[in-house]
Amino acid sequence: QVQLVESGGGLVQAGGSLRLSCVASGGTFSSYGMGWFRQAPGKEREFVSAITWSGGNTYYADSVKGRFTISRYNAKKTVWLQMNSLKPEDTAVYYCAADLSGLGPRFIYEYEYWGQGIQVTVSS
Repeated sequence: QVQLVESGGGLVQAGGSLRLSCVASGGTFSSYGMGWFRQAPGKEREFVSAITWSGGNTYYADSVKGRFTISRYNAKKTVWLQMNSLKPEDTAVYYCAADLSGLGPRFIYEYEYWGQGIQVTVSS
């Protein structure tokens, strides 16, 4: 069983930055693709970013490309999402997820384990 715990969320002004962290326990983190998703009030959960097991490939939603950066450090079982130039429309609960295939896919159904989510609020 894999447990994922997010941290680093909070309230920030538009244009500011936050770094989300997700620490895993259990399982074999170094073999998992890792993804970040978000869900705004009244909206469906959507893909934000993903990274393959080795960190060699990263993927981003068009809405965050150039502003967000995903990275990982397998020795610490941690994945980060650096979020810069934040906009009010980035406000959402952000979820970390683990994909056993290691490929870091874009689709929710391809992720087997999920964190509890963390709130990010961007004020205008």
